[in-house]
Amino acid sequence: MPIKIKDSLPAQKTLESENIFVMTEYRAMHQDIRPLHVLVLNLMPTKIVTETQILRKLSNTPLQVEVEFLHTASYQSKNVEASHLDTFYKVYDEVKDRNFDGMIITGAPLDYTDFADVAYWDEVCKIMEWSKTHVHCTLYMCWGAYAGLYYHYGIQNVYLPEKLSGVYEHHVLKKNSPLFRGFDDIFYAPQSRAMTVNKEDIEKIAELELLAVSDEAGVTMLKTKDSRQFFMTCHPEYDADTLALEYYRDLEKGIEPKIPVNYFPEDDPKKQPIVRWRSTGQLFFSNWLNYYVYQSTPYDVAKINK
Repeated sequence: MPIKIKDSLPAQKTLESENIFVMTEYRAMHQDIRPLHVLVLNLMPTKIVTETQILRKLSNTPLQVEVEFLHTASYQSKNVEASHLDTFYKVYDEVKDRNFDGMIITGAPLDYTDFADVAYWDEVCKIMEWSKTHVHCTLYMCWGAYAGLYYHYGIQNVYLPEKLSGVYEHHVLKKNSPLFRGFDDIFYAPQSRAMTVNKEDIEKIAELELLAVSDEAGVTMLKTKDSRQFFMTCHPEYDADTLALEYYRDLEKGIEPKIPVNYFPEDDPKKQPIVRWRSTGQLFFSNWLNYYVYQSTPYDVAKINK
């Protein structure tokens, strides 16, 4: 939330130059406030777990946020009761005539699956296209990020020879970006994926700017220069045991996965994982919600993109 100060206080210019949001008395008196409306397209099979992780991060702010969940109508989830979807989720046709301040498109466990072979690809494309005119700011996460970069900018994903799994160091490239307010220059975050994109392909697109990268994990965060679309390949929303559960799941499937990097103490799966990314997750989602949704969305949500 902003700091409220007296009109013309000398510190105002200095604070604003440091990307600290200050509000003068005049602006405060003329400010209209309403809840933010955020739509989450949840593509994960473990829907309840993902709901909880995202809501936990979005709640770390004094902003009032109304969250709604969306699922695909063209694919029936096998890991959640139909009654849960009927009660707590909507489908595209139920929201297509509405506008939203923010939207999150989650990842999906689709390692080594081409986009055209995804059962609900056409529907996701329709939703991504709709978001350009009905959502003020959209955050694409993991598989969702690769899908968005491919659909909107034609950037082809590259399959990795083996799955990337673990907690990696990431370097902030845009240190003055409000997105990284409170971040260290190097931050830790989990990665869990079998694809990437080439940095060179990102740099060819004039509308895009890289925000963070990892020496081991590659491109991590980027956005459009108008700050209407964000793409994140890491998982700062993950719980302490998420990578462990994925590891044991793959073991049971006979996949013989490698032990997640920098996760278990001494690489011993019998030991409790060390969490190094909790503050990163809290700061990332709070900053995204505050600086790129709350502070720039129109008060009348119906005026988005008009």
